[in-house]
Amino acid sequence: MDFQLLFAHIPETIVVLAPEAGYKILAATNTYLRTTMRQREDIVGLQFLLEAYPDSAVPYAENPVKISLDKALATKKTDYLDVLRYDIVKPTADGGGLEERYWEASHTPVLDASGNVLYIIQNTHDVTERELAKQAQQKSEQKFRFMAESMPQIIYTVNTQGEFTYFNQHIVHYTGLPLQAFTGTGWQNIIHPDDLPTLTARFAEVQQTGADLQIELRIRDKAGNYRWHLLRSRQMKDENGNSIMRVGSATDIHDTRLLVQELLATNEQMADLSDQVQFAYQQAETERKTLERLIMESPAFFCIIKGPEHRYELINQNYQKLFPNRVLVNKTVAEALPEVVDQGFIDILDNVYKTGKTFMAEETLIKLDRYDNHQLEDVYLTFTYQPLYKEDEQIIGIIVFGYEVTEQVLLKKKLEELGNA
Repeated sequence: MDFQLLFAHIPETIVVLAPEAGYKILAATNTYLRTTMRQREDIVGLQFLLEAYPDSAVPYAENPVKISLDKALATKKTDYLDVLRYDIVKPTADGGGLEERYWEASHTPVLDASGNVLYIIQNTHDVTERELAKQAQQKSEQKFRFMAESMPQIIYTVNTQGEFTYFNQHIVHYTGLPLQAFTGTGWQNIIHPDDLPTLTARFAEVQQTGADLQIELRIRDKAGNYRWHLLRSRQMKDENGNSIMRVGSATDIHDTRLLVQELLATNEQMADLSDQVQFAYQQAETERKTLERLIMESPAFFCIIKGPEHRYELINQNYQKLFPNRVLVNKTVAEALPEVVDQGFIDILDNVYKTGKTFMAEETLIKLDRYDNHQLEDVYLTFTYQPLYKEDEQIIGIIVFGYEVTEQVLLKKKLEELGNA
């Protein structure tokens, strides 16, 4: 049997070294030669580290391969080398230069009958693809951590068992507690007791179904105050559709939530004010019940104008319906409705703004260019101009509230004409 031929065709990356200074290369498999892009005649007989694979960047005595070889020689036992980067010189025919490579290797001594080391077998594995993939993953994780640590929200991850595996540093700044405080079930200590049962139930539900999570809850800050947060999370899957983890965030929405509550309260107050105005009008006009019903059933219009220049800030749909072809918001009354200037309504607004006295108009004729076609129409309105105050009782604008009563006024005039006939 030709053992030399047999050795050369072993499908492993193997080189045989002599246990002498420099570890001379005695033989190499074809697989070794292909992997290292070398020729057998170029390396056999050379000292392994000093001539065949010199590395000027690392002193000879500190070379990790030499240290492993020396250990195998001294102990007469196999020594395993950790992952090592050693770039391979590419042949000139392949463009030259260096090709980045990573290796794992073992050094196994071959002993004679007396226990002396005859040879050392180096079995090398090219793990470049695995190591580059690992580096890419590490870079990806580093980018994720950088982004997560830079976010002004609390960022967290949950594994497939429902355990929190990561919190960014924002939770430390926000709560004043160290990261260790949130391990296990420790995170539950910063959730408002009234919100915790709902949160844990929802967590269990989305862990089972894989659905997105969105819930509002209160989290305790470093001052001991509970502030409202919007908690969100989404499942992350691998290329096969299997769940890897859940990534989520908690965003402070406390101020926004309070603002919404204030707006709702203001809307309720405005609704109460409208009811009071309607009731007062009904009390004052009881003798004209039929006409009153027609007026009360017609839609009310409402707007807020701010500042001494009377600039539209808020209008409802019914007010806009008076002028369907015009843009009103952010314009002054004089800019948006130039036809009312000569009719004295700007002067009335000025007086309400300066004196704080409410102006009430009943079935008042106003000539309006309703469709912005330079054709004035007679429009009858019942409305009030009521001053709008700040907390310091300073007037900042005017509330306009009323109804279009054109049809009712024309109807009443028709009745009067028939009565006088």
